[in-house]
Amino acid sequence: MSNAFPPPDCREVTLGGTLQLGAYLGVPTDAKGLVIFAHGSGSGRMSPRNNYVAQKLRDAGLATLLLDLLDSDEELDRRNVFDIQLLASRLCLAVDWAAGNNTTCRLNPAFFGASTGGGAAIRAAAQDSRIAAIVSRGGRPDLAGAQALAAVRAPTLLIVGSLDRVVINLNRAAVGLMHCPRKLEIVPGAGHLFEEPGTLDEVVRLATAWFLTHLEDQNR
Repeated sequence: MSNAFPPPDCREVTLGGTLQLGAYLGVPTDAKGLVIFAHGSGSGRMSPRNNYVAQKLRDAGLATLLLDLLDSDEELDRRNVFDIQLLASRLCLAVDWAAGNNTTCRLNPAFFGASTGGGAAIRAAAQDSRIAAIVSRGGRPDLAGAQALAAVRAPTLLIVGSLDRVVINLNRAAVGLMHCPRKLEIVPGAGHLFEEPGTLDEVVRLATAWFLTHLEDQNR
């Protein structure tokens, strides 16, 4: 995984006006949509795993936006990391920013959430009908709340490692509360962070197929 920031095919942007949320935007030629990343547990735009996934998505023709969901002051309060409504509001802010940006305004938005970011992505999508698709990696959709799970309409793919048994059960319960097109994929031999050889590449494969399928549906 590359440690170059921003990645060579991305540029650094700032969202949120006075909030000053740092972000990396990468837009390949003829991009098929925009995937906005919701990091988990205090992680941000420099997350190695999410940057790896984002690079592969750009290689597949999808634009990506990796942003810090908290500003430098908010990061000092650990409670903000688990404030799902706050994180969801920042994702909605990112969607608004993308809609007003000349480079991304024509691209349908989607979310890729990891860990607590999975819950934030579902909560945000329940509040914003513009979201075309969601992928959650090792996510906590339960944190979105039953009301948001029932309300979200964006096709949602939940990816969990087979070794992450507690989170598997939480995702299964979430699937039962959702009414949108949804699917649970369990990656064999993967733990919560998908550090095992080949497991993150399987996430990439599943996520790429899901995004391309549902973003193309939106473009028809």
